[in-house]
Amino acid sequence: MPAKDLYHEVVRAALVKDGWTITHDPLTLRWGKKDLFVDLGAEKLLAAEKGDRRIAVEIKSFLGKSEVADLQRALGQYIMYRDIMKAKESDRDLYLAVRELVYSEVFEEPIGQLLLKEEQVRLMIFDEGKEEVLRWIP
Repeated sequence: MPAKDLYHEVVRAALVKDGWTITHDPLTLRWGKKDLFVDLGAEKLLAAEKGDRRIAVEIKSFLGKSEVADLQRALGQYIMYRDIMKAKESDRDLYLAVRELVYSEVFEEPIGQLLLKEEQVRLMIFDEGKEEVLRWIP
């Protein structure tokens, strides 16, 4: 089992505040003989649609010495999880959870915008102090 991210409990609390039910902590993805662990699995009942929405959330703190190195690691992990989920959990959307500061310093920059567009990365932006989801992209 991998170590939990620094903001794990913050993101978990933010999701619950936003109306999500945590279903997995962590969400295990088995591929071949390998087990991979997405930080959280959650679902939300959508009354208007008479169904539910399921997500997986991978939390990244971006506290390393290099934002680019942190971005490379996060993107690689995101793509691997997304591709496995397409095959195993196609009804679940994957989100990368980052603080608002990381969003503004990394994902609002040209390199981040390129990755959001070309790699179709979904983001959950959270406020670590208020333990709140600020926005979902896309």
